[in-house]
Amino acid sequence: MLHAVIMAGGVGARFWPLSRRNRPKQLLDLTGEGTMIERTITRLEGLVDSDHIWIVTNAEQAAMIKELIPSFNEQRFIIEPLGRNTAPAIGLAALHLHKHDPEAVMIVLPADHRITNIEQFHYCLHSAVEIVHDSELLATIGIEPNRPETGYGYIQMDTTGIRVRENVYPVKTFAEKPNLATARLFLESGEFVWNSGMFVWRADTILNQIREHLPVWGVAFEEIGNAIGTPQEKETTRKAFEAGKGISIDYGVMEKAPKVAVVRGTFDWNDVGSWDEVWRLMPHDENGNATRGIVALANTENTLVLGNKKLIAAVGVSNLIIVETDDAIMICPLDRSQEVKDLVDKLKASGQEGVL
Repeated sequence: MLHAVIMAGGVGARFWPLSRRNRPKQLLDLTGEGTMIERTITRLEGLVDSDHIWIVTNAEQAAMIKELIPSFNEQRFIIEPLGRNTAPAIGLAALHLHKHDPEAVMIVLPADHRITNIEQFHYCLHSAVEIVHDSELLATIGIEPNRPETGYGYIQMDTTGIRVRENVYPVKTFAEKPNLATARLFLESGEFVWNSGMFVWRADTILNQIREHLPVWGVAFEEIGNAIGTPQEKETTRKAFEAGKGISIDYGVMEKAPKVAVVRGTFDWNDVGSWDEVWRLMPHDENGNATRGIVALANTENTLVLGNKKLIAAVGVSNLIIVETDDAIMICPLDRSQEVKDLVDKLKASGQEGVL
């Protein structure tokens, strides 16, 4: 059967000061369209049965999500005792799905994407489901790039050989976030798509690949699997995650697996990963400013202003991000919004936990 796993364990440090431990990114309405987790679930209507939607998160965020979406089946939360990046989270989810349904095909989706053209989104996922259903293929969704983006990873498609099926190609290689010159070369080649972080595979297939390429986690999942449904399950999972090292599914499995295919996605997609993406997605005035709250601007352009209770006034500035909350104001250049995470790390190191 078809299942969807939503990855919702992160805090979203790049969206400080709006995103906090007690109000993580996926529970925010960043673009005025509803919270990200709610929109992720809504996008699955007509594709996956509501009782086959699972959320991987920690216990604190599970409680917040349940409060936000009371109708969500609390039996479909998969609780990570500690954050260990995407490979352990996905492995834990696959383990639970395989116990629940040995024939499970799982769609893995981050909770923080913005996607329009839902019909095309469903079409791409259907294509991926069809190619993995009776095979050992690992499928990922690659997004047709429309600009030389330096903030995303890339996937190189093998366009020289036989396609897996229409719009589905073998993966030649994965590429890290490039510099601008390299991103332009990627775009010009026509062989590269953005790495969306969305995956489709059989639960047993990904578990086998984790055993092959991440053997320490493979042993840990064997122990957790034996404990699922017993009084020892929670403690066994906690010990395994405390002992294990964090690693992404891309590094840990996808770059090593022998059978990987990419579905070329043509739907509108944004990995809402930093404030400059929010500026890009929000409506702009005639000067390129995107604002919310009580805002007064003069001779200001290409600036994102998100106010809370105070009037925010700006004169003669450009290409800035200004975000106000009850206890903080954050200002940074639009093109350096990725560095907000560095600021959060410094606040943490200096003991200012109260604003995190």
